[in-house]
Amino acid sequence: MKQLLLVGLGGFIGSVARFLVSKLNLSWHFLSIPMGTLTVNVVGSFIIGFIVGISAKSEIISSDLRLFLMVGFCGGFTTFSSFTNENLMLMQNGQLLTVLLYTAGSILLGFLAVYLGYILTNLM
Repeated sequence: MKQLLLVGLGGFIGSVARFLVSKLNLSWHFLSIPMGTLTVNVVGSFIIGFIVGISAKSEIISSDLRLFLMVGFCGGFTTFSSFTNENLMLMQNGQLLTVLLYTAGSILLGFLAVYLGYILTNLM
């Protein structure tokens, strides 16, 4: 029951944070790419990489805190379903180049962010 509450609370906080960051779509545009979703996915990837790196080095982050942050917060904060839906809308609008840029950018930046988060923990 404790684990369910940790994941639920983390997911709630992550979802609210995602909603607030998604407001970037209203004020920041680049080739019609949904910058809010891209931002949360890259930041979430960085957070997960950082937590994995710290957890590999020490016990400073308990298993409960990892569950709260990685499954709960990051699970609520990042959003693959929004990403795929936005790509569908872009494709339906005939913006195929934007779909390719957004997809490639999300995958590349997401991987770089998780790797950077992990590598950063080796500098500590």
